[in-house]
Amino acid sequence: MKRLTLLILALFALALAVACEGDDEEGGTVATIQDRGELLCGVKQTQPLFGFKEADGSVVGFDIEFCKAIAAAVLKNANAVEYVDASDASTRFELLADETIDVLIRTTTITASRDRELEVDFAQTTFYTGQGFAVRKDSGYDTTSDMAEATICVQTGTTTEQNVADHFTDIGLTYDPKGGLSADVADAFFSGRCDVLTADASDLASRIAVRPDAADYKILPQIISKEPLAPGVRDNESEWKDVVNWVVHGLIAAEELGITQANVAGMAANPPGTEIARLLGVPFEGGSVSTLGFDSVDAQFIQRAIAAVGNYGEIYARTIGDNIPRACTLNALAIDKSVDCPAGEGGILYALPYR
Repeated sequence: MKRLTLLILALFALALAVACEGDDEEGGTVATIQDRGELLCGVKQTQPLFGFKEADGSVVGFDIEFCKAIAAAVLKNANAVEYVDASDASTRFELLADETIDVLIRTTTITASRDRELEVDFAQTTFYTGQGFAVRKDSGYDTTSDMAEATICVQTGTTTEQNVADHFTDIGLTYDPKGGLSADVADAFFSGRCDVLTADASDLASRIAVRPDAADYKILPQIISKEPLAPGVRDNESEWKDVVNWVVHGLIAAEELGITQANVAGMAANPPGTEIARLLGVPFEGGSVSTLGFDSVDAQFIQRAIAAVGNYGEIYARTIGDNIPRACTLNALAIDKSVDCPAGEGGILYALPYR
C-alpha cells in the first residue's frame, strides 16, 4: 500500500510539473517578442486594401494596422514590426508552425479543420466575408449555373479552392480550374486567360476597385460560403492568444464607446466612466487599476493600441473605405442603430466585455 501511495504521489508530481511547464510555454511567446524587441507578423503583400507592398517597399492595408496595434500593445512601439511575406497561402501555416512568424494576419478563414489539424489557434474575427465570383459585365454570366465548362481562376491552397469544387459538384456542373498564387490568378483573369475569378468577395472588390477599367467588371451577388477572417497564433500559447484576441476586441470596444485615436489621451486622463477607464487601464475617481490577469503586458496595452491606429471603424475607413461599403454588412457594429438596414441585413461586430 505504501509503495502504491508513493507511486501515485510521484505520478501526481510529474503531472503537475508537466502542467507548470506548459504554463511557462504559454507565456513564452510574449516574453520572446519583448526580448527580441520586434513583432514578426505574417501578412499578405499582394492584396490591395488588406495587405499590399508598395513600390517604396512599405506594406499597407487593413491587416497591417492590426500588426501595428499588437506591436504598440506589447512593445510600446507600433513600428516595431517585421512584415514577413505570407502571400503564398499554401505555406502560410508553416511559417507559423516553424516560428518564422509570431502571428498570422492575412485574410485567413477560421475553419474547424485548420483549428484542429494545423496547430493554429484563432483570435477574434476582424473581417466577415464570403466567397463570390467576378466576371466581365459582357460575359453573359449572372450566376454559377451559367458557368458550365467555364475556365475559373482560383487561388491554390485555400478554402476557396475546396469551396468552388464542392459547389460545382453540388450543382452538377464541370468547370476548368486554373490555380496559382492570388496575384497570379487575378492577373490571369484580368488579362482574359480565364472567364471567372473566384475569391472572397472582399478580395474581388479590392482588386477591381484599384483598376482603371473597374467599370468593365462586376461581382455577382451570389455568395457560396462564410469566410470569417481572423489572426492566427500557434496552439497552446494561451497568454499570447489572449493578448492578440483582446487587442482586437479592444479596438472594436473603442468604436462602440466612442474612443478614437484623437481623444484616447483625453479619455485616459479623465475617463467618463468605469467601462472606459477599465479598457484604457486607468483609475476612475481614485479607484484601483486592474490588469485582469494580463501579467505579460501592463494595464494600458489596449490604450496604446488605440493611440497607434485608432478604433476599428477608423482602421476600416482609412484602409478599405468606400471600396467595400460597411453599412448594413456583417462588418458593421451590432449596436449601430444610425442606419436603417433592410430586413435580414446589418452588423454582427461585437466586442466582448472587458471586465
